[in-house]
Amino acid sequence: MTSAGDPASGNGELDAVFADTARRTGASIGALYLLEPDEQSLRLGLLCGAPVEFAAPWARVPTGAPAPVAVAAREDRLVWVGSQEEMARSYPRTAVVLPYPLALAAAPVTGIRRWGALLLMWPASRPPYMTGRERGHITAGCRNLARVLEEAAERGRPPSYGDERTRVVPLALADRSGSRAMAAADFAERLPGGSCALNLEGQVTYVSSGACDLLDCEAGRLLGTVPWQSLRWLDDPTYEDRYRAAVLSREPVSFTACRPPDHWLEFHLYPDASGISVRIVPSGAQRPPSPAPSHSTRTVTPARAGRLYQLTHLAAGLTEVVGVQDVVALVAEQIMPAFDARGLVLSTAEAGRLRITGYRGYDPRTIERLDGLPLDTDFTPAGRALSSGIPAFFSHPEEMRRMYPEAPQISGKQAWAFLPLIISGRPVGCCILSYDHPRPFPAEERAVMTSLAGLIAQALDRARLYDTKHELAHGLQQAVLPRALPEIAGLRVAARYLPATRGMAIGGDFYDLIRLGDTAAAAVIGDVQGHNVAAAAVMGQVRTGIYAHATVGTPPDQILARTNRLLAELAPDLFTSCLYARLDFARRRITLASAGHPPPLLRRADGDTRPAVVPPGPLLGIDPEAVFPLTEIPLTPGLMLAFYTDGLIEKPGIDLDDAIAGLAHHLAQADERDLDLLIDHLLNKAGTKGQRADDIALLVLRHDGVHHEAG
Repeated sequence: MTSAGDPASGNGELDAVFADTARRTGASIGALYLLEPDEQSLRLGLLCGAPVEFAAPWARVPTGAPAPVAVAAREDRLVWVGSQEEMARSYPRTAVVLPYPLALAAAPVTGIRRWGALLLMWPASRPPYMTGRERGHITAGCRNLARVLEEAAERGRPPSYGDERTRVVPLALADRSGSRAMAAADFAERLPGGSCALNLEGQVTYVSSGACDLLDCEAGRLLGTVPWQSLRWLDDPTYEDRYRAAVLSREPVSFTACRPPDHWLEFHLYPDASGISVRIVPSGAQRPPSPAPSHSTRTVTPARAGRLYQLTHLAAGLTEVVGVQDVVALVAEQIMPAFDARGLVLSTAEAGRLRITGYRGYDPRTIERLDGLPLDTDFTPAGRALSSGIPAFFSHPEEMRRMYPEAPQISGKQAWAFLPLIISGRPVGCCILSYDHPRPFPAEERAVMTSLAGLIAQALDRARLYDTKHELAHGLQQAVLPRALPEIAGLRVAARYLPATRGMAIGGDFYDLIRLGDTAAAAVIGDVQGHNVAAAAVMGQVRTGIYAHATVGTPPDQILARTNRLLAELAPDLFTSCLYARLDFARRRITLASAGHPPPLLRRADGDTRPAVVPPGPLLGIDPEAVFPLTEIPLTPGLMLAFYTDGLIEKPGIDLDDAIAGLAHHLAQADERDLDLLIDHLLNKAGTKGQRADDIALLVLRHDGVHHEAG
């Protein structure tokens, strides 16, 4: 943590605007997140109203994370969460580490460019809704922050990144005189019981003589310390959590604690923006003392509440990662900063060797030397840690050198934590956190790291399984789709396939373009029911059947009829829609046949765009004797045809005909000079960037008017 900025450093105006925005909105806590240069994460730059330790789990937030501040920056909109219940419903991961009654707003800080997002919190006592005036104050504050950041950038002083830590800015205005302080102290001394004051960092800033008597501790031992460190009997995460609740919720909090051997005391905490006032009185209800040994037998300090919340936050993040690289990114972005690590190596156990799947803070040449070490290696501690299942911690290079003489010379690091990743006795891999300087590893930190290693192992094992399934699905999908479309004189062609974002990212949508001699070509698009391996397999069979019949000159209606009979025999439980179009350049005609597929869109040279009228037959695979009507339309110069599957147009609550008409409108407005960009335009207008429940295939053809003669 660094001190608040001053005008000379260039931070004064930004700090002032930030604190003023928080005060004007009545927020008890404020945080300014700045977008990193790679725009992959947000860094906590400024904080007011809370200790910087509270924000440790959110020092860096990936821009794609399901958190209010990330959503605000990513979607450029204000996010309002009015209650703890709404937080748990809309942002469950954030609710896990903010289990306090409060309201929250996150707003984008955007000017000429995106700078980041502003996060504000209020006590739950405020109304659970936001007024237009409040929204205006927040928006104006964000504009002012963007202005200050842009002016600083113009002067050559943009916000710095890298190793700069969060800067804490005072929220309350300091205007108290010395005489008032003396009067307040005299007032507190006259009250029964005890009084003390904590700043927002938890440090004791004032303690009355009555409080010293009740706590059985001299003022000199208390001032400047946090109670759970100077008073051993308050060294329990439960009591620190009560203080944390007071700071974050800004509401009074009470708890009872026993001062050994049997003196029960009530603590009443009253927070505001400047700190916490604490009243201490003897408990009215005497509780029976708990038997305890004459001396402490505890050898491990209990984990601080901040560490417990940090562990909970990281555990929640690990449950949401998907692939192996997602695990690497989360460990690098959140776990490394949580333990101040400067280097990371994450490896998986494969065929008796440790294969490095990701790293940070190391020279690639060093990684080459470490990659592929056998599981029983004694070159580094990784092998022994993995075989024994016991983490290994080295606080100084000399410690490492005594057991592994060559290891310190490889990377130049000065301290290491080797965390074996093991599931039910089975080695999954190893996670190594390293440091540029010697450092101790307190028992509390070792316990948290060890617990976290188990969570990383579970996440890494799931991610490897997912990656394997995804590679299999992707390979199968690519095998059954055309690798490249043939070049056909007189036609410009572009196509796109997007898998569903749910499931295995594989589906049954397909397209094809088939050369039929020198004077004709065929365009095909279809959709097998479902988006799984079975659908992809059937899709491959349908595409092969259509291709075989098309290349021997079979008419479109007979191609569908014969493929229909084949499908009814091979996969009677999966139905397929299909649209087949034969383009005859010599006769300047297009002949179409449809098996329950959405009609193609026609865009003529004059820009007139509308769906073609193609009477559909039944889906393939239902009735082996089905008949498929033929439709003929002119093939005119400049004509464009767009073939698509229903994943592009089907939306909940929208009529299918209206959706097709909307797609036709977007096609009419699109620039036809580059068909790939035209497809991008159609996909963007259809809103396909988010979650997709169905896969999408899109094939666009444009006839340039060149006449073809048989050669």
